[in-house]
Amino acid sequence: MGNYILETCVDCVESALAAERGGASRIELCSDLVIGGVSPSLPLFRQIRKYTDLKVRVLLRPRYGDYCFDSYECDELNEEIQMFREEGADGVVVGILNPDGTLNTEQLERFKKTAGAMEIALHRAFDVCLDPIQAMEQVISLGYDTILTSGQQPTAWEGRDMLKKLHEKSRGRIEILAAGGIGREVIEKLVPYTGISSYHMSGKIEADSAMTFRMPGASFGLPERDEYKLLRTDSRNVKEAVEYLGRTFQ
Repeated sequence: MGNYILETCVDCVESALAAERGGASRIELCSDLVIGGVSPSLPLFRQIRKYTDLKVRVLLRPRYGDYCFDSYECDELNEEIQMFREEGADGVVVGILNPDGTLNTEQLERFKKTAGAMEIALHRAFDVCLDPIQAMEQVISLGYDTILTSGQQPTAWEGRDMLKKLHEKSRGRIEILAAGGIGREVIEKLVPYTGISSYHMSGKIEADSAMTFRMPGASFGLPERDEYKLLRTDSRNVKEAVEYLGRTFQ
């Protein structure tokens, strides 16, 4: 393994197996990737452990939507951190904001304490925070390992200037994990522009459902998309990114 990270975001065993075949450094495990990812179940985590040898960070997010969580949701997150720590996860990925867009450092400190020796990352709540440089310094001081970010833009390439700034100002004190529209072609442009060596991608493609009978007009909850198309990681997409990073960061 070279001096780089290629993290693959997955929400099922099939995608985790594809990430492993492609040579991913680790996975971020979630559920419902189609809505940006929420906390996965414990049985899913156990299945991933059973069928792969990958390093697993678990995304913890109680619901779809913003990152301003109430006290019940904070307690839920904290309990999930403890649960996955006891289950043997390598790390957790969390994030929470105050109503004014600043980081909720009180809860983030609590989450860090509960995580103990596990790795802990700040997820893309960072991308909608008020002051990214201040937020970076805060999570560094709290002892976080990683910031997952697209540079506060829809994609990493659009956020390349902020990613470059974060990489430079972090000075190796925290991992800047570039996310958002990541694939080999984008990585090839971002590496020389930003200097970043850690990337997060789903590598997803649309796979057909196994259903042969399909009821016209019925919806499962997302009628705006073809619900018989499933998002799955493609090992070839992961492998292409890994091969480039391996050549570049030997």
